[in-house]
This record gives sequence, structure tokens and C-alpha cells, in this order.
Amino acid sequence: MSADADDVLRQTVADLAAGDDCTWAGIFFVEDGRLVLGPEAGTPEEARRQSVPVTWRGDKVAELVVDGDADLARLEQVAAEIADLCLVGWDTGGETWEP
Repeated sequence: MSADADDVLRQTVADLAAGDDCTWAGIFFVEDGRLVLGPEAGTPEEARRQSVPVTWRGDKVAELVVDGDADLARLEQVAAEIADLCLVGWDTGGETWEP
């Protein structure tokens, strides 16, 4: 049985936030031209925030965001790995995402 896209994205941010170099991770989905927070894990520390776009066929569909000193190349790799999942994972409809 394959994992649900939502579950994989939840696990992705949990794994990033659990790393030695991060305190928080989240995925912001592009909805109606704006970024809406989807799954997140950890304790935010915005002063240490970095992000990479998540693109699918050249279009930005989400943004992968971490608070910490994560390796940028690793974040770009993760963003590429989750692009298809972000496309189908969430449509918050403007409502706050609930785990």
C-alpha cells in the first residue's frame, strides 16, 4: 500500500524539523497567487528562516521553508522530490490547515 500524499508531506516536514540543523519546517502551497501554510513541524524560529521553491513543470506550486542552518542543496533536493505531492497534496481553500 502506498502512502497518501498528505502523509508523506507531513513526514517530510517532521523529518526536516527533527534534524540537528533545523528547529521548524513547513510547506506553503500556492493558492490563488498567494502562499498558504500547509503541514508544519517543530518550533518556529523565523530569524533563521530559509526557503526554496517547489516547482512542477516550471510552475511554482509550493515553497519549502525551514528555520535553521539546513544545507540549501539538500533542501532543493527535497523540494524536487515532493513537487508532485505538493501538486495534489493540499488545497486549503483559504482555511487554516489542520493536522
